[in-house]
Amino acid sequence: MKIQFYKYQGTGNDFVMIDNRNNVFDQSSTALVQKLCDRRYGVGADGLILIENLDDLDFNMIYFNADGSQSFCGNGSRCAVAFAKRLGIIEKQALFLSTDGEHEAWINADGQVSLKMHDVLTFEKGDDYYFINTGSPHYIVQAANVKAVNVKEEGAAIRYNDRFKAEGTNVNFVNYSDSSLEIRTYERGVEDETLSCGTGVTAAALSLADVNKLDAGKIDINAAGGQLQVSFKRVGNEFKDIWLIGPATEVYQGEIEINE
Repeated sequence: MKIQFYKYQGTGNDFVMIDNRNNVFDQSSTALVQKLCDRRYGVGADGLILIENLDDLDFNMIYFNADGSQSFCGNGSRCAVAFAKRLGIIEKQALFLSTDGEHEAWINADGQVSLKMHDVLTFEKGDDYYFINTGSPHYIVQAANVKAVNVKEEGAAIRYNDRFKAEGTNVNFVNYSDSSLEIRTYERGVEDETLSCGTGVTAAALSLADVNKLDAGKIDINAAGGQLQVSFKRVGNEFKDIWLIGPATEVYQGEIEINE
């Protein structure tokens, strides 16, 4: 059986996209997800996204990490919105369901997608780290020279330590300035560095807001794969009205033979 797929990327975070409104894809097959995401024997991607019908919202987005596990993905969600526009499901605004609940998003004529994230009502601050859940868990540590960090080695050491090895965590290495930051991310489920991570960028931006005592604003983020922005408002220790903003681009489309 042949399945049509599309490839999208959001600041280097890349995804296999499948229109599954007619249930052409067996989402119970972890092996199939792994095969399609494999960079040598499949299409190659950080994750796989299915777009499915919903009665009361524009669409349901199901996200798989490259290892077949499911989670919420910020950049994947932005790419899903761009894909939904391509499919004619939406025009400028989207209301959709993902792993962590409902989301609102907007896409402009230039392909910039603004995704509303859920409020962050609590976070953990240690002597030398932050731990913030923005739909996926993120451990954030400051690095004086982000480019010099061995992200895969140092990230895996935290992701598989005694605290996190059971459920895992994403790990972000950041360098702060007044209203911007540089970031590199180790992603669980990919088990390697990715060029960008939407939930990680969001978590890092909120940590910068806490470091610099910002009550509101828009943070510029320089990820390995490109630039993103996060806007927010803060009330006490709660972050609300959080938006992840950046490009989402179609790379190519094709068909792949699936041996059932």
